[in-house]
Order: sequence, then C-alpha cells, then structure tokens
Amino acid sequence: MLRITLVKSTIGAIPKHKKTVQALGLRKPGNVVEQQDNAAIRGMIDQVKHLVKVEEI
Repeated sequence: MLRITLVKSTIGAIPKHKKTVQALGLRKPGNVVEQQDNAAIRGMIDQVKHLVKVEEI
C-alpha cells in the first residue's frame, strides 16, 4: 500500500497533471489517500512527483 499526499496545488499545473492528480483520488493540498502499490499507480505518481509525497505503508 502507498500513502499519497498532495503537497502542492494543481492551479498552475498542466491539464494532464491535474487529471492525473484527480484520478489518484486527491482534491486539495493536504489531502491523503491510500492506493495499492502497482505499476499503474507508480506511473501516475511518477508523472506528478513534483506535486505529491509518497510513503510506503
């Protein structure tokens, strides 16, 4: 499992990154979600690594 936290706002982000953050289940900065650790989620995180913080649990 991965705990993903949105640490920066998506206001200035490109539309593709905004949709990726939304698809991860994040809405506002400070929001935290837990997702399964798989290749698809890792790829999404890699796209928006400048906006999120990831912890393995």
